[in-house]
Amino acid sequence: MHKGPSLANAAGVHGKKGLRRSFFLALCLTAAAATAQPSDSTLNRRDATAWLNKIHRAAQRENYVGTLIYQRGSIIHASRIQHYSDLVHNEYERLETLDGKPREVLRQNDVVHSLIPEAKLVVVEKQEAKDRFPALLATNKSDVLDLYDMHKLPAERVAGVECEVFSLDPHDTARYAVRLWADRNSGLLMRAQTIGEGGKVLEQVAFSQVDIGVPSDKQRILNAIKGASSWSHYEVTYQPASIADEGWSINTPIKGFQKIREVRRPLGELHAPTAANKAGQVFEVLQVVYSDGLTGLSVFIEPVSEQRARREGVASLGATQVVVRRVADFWITVVGEVPASTVRQFAAGVEYRPPKAVH
Repeated sequence: MHKGPSLANAAGVHGKKGLRRSFFLALCLTAAAATAQPSDSTLNRRDATAWLNKIHRAAQRENYVGTLIYQRGSIIHASRIQHYSDLVHNEYERLETLDGKPREVLRQNDVVHSLIPEAKLVVVEKQEAKDRFPALLATNKSDVLDLYDMHKLPAERVAGVECEVFSLDPHDTARYAVRLWADRNSGLLMRAQTIGEGGKVLEQVAFSQVDIGVPSDKQRILNAIKGASSWSHYEVTYQPASIADEGWSINTPIKGFQKIREVRRPLGELHAPTAANKAGQVFEVLQVVYSDGLTGLSVFIEPVSEQRARREGVASLGATQVVVRRVADFWITVVGEVPASTVRQFAAGVEYRPPKAVH
């Protein structure tokens, strides 16, 4: 009969839980302190651009391994990241989930392999923008400074690394403020927070442990990609599209959001292959991506289908807002890390006029 852990083991378990609680308490206290501190100064455009460039470049060119902690609303999870770059700036990256179902994402330059072990399935797609943490920007760096003021805050330590701290405060209410902690030497982003109304931290991602400047182990990543070659593969393809040709228009009265791309793409839940469907519940949608350089949103257009139960409404998780509305025989879904009012304006700006038949 199992008697449970010994006192020593129990103490060890409680000690580990205490350490986790202490870490998250420290993270929250630091966040609260950061939001309460006034800015020391507004950076001039040259210095601000230099730091944004340094942060973005470090994510692509530095060799680093570490543990990332993500917090979105009340949800917290962790991942392990390895990133290497060679002399000609080829990138090799491995991201492994540490909570929940095992997941692994392997990247070589802009080709991403997402491994789903229980299905022995590899989803392959091309990464359009390198703006995932610890990378930062999706469009031209200087464009961001037309929409945000960049302030320098008192320096802090994150994961044992001395950091310069910055806030990017928007000129309007159409976007959130952002706080950044960057390694003073390399520029690698150590923590990023999205700040909502009243200084509330809506979501954040941070290194809890990191080693920068480590020797490259890119071959292990290449071997992992090769090792999954016998699994089923599903390639996500993006076809260029013109929503105007299909009768759609999106009126975007909000300053600063640029259209990045229009594509037709598959979307849905991928799982173990079946005889009827090799990739699971996948359907095709039109996607229009917008960005202000720092944050972005997507508009999805899909035909009404009996296979997919949808309804109009709104939802949110952390900084992410979602609006669903029906236009004619289509569902419009707008998703973005922006305030709810911005998502609603984009959703309201979607219009449809059936294209005239060509005789």
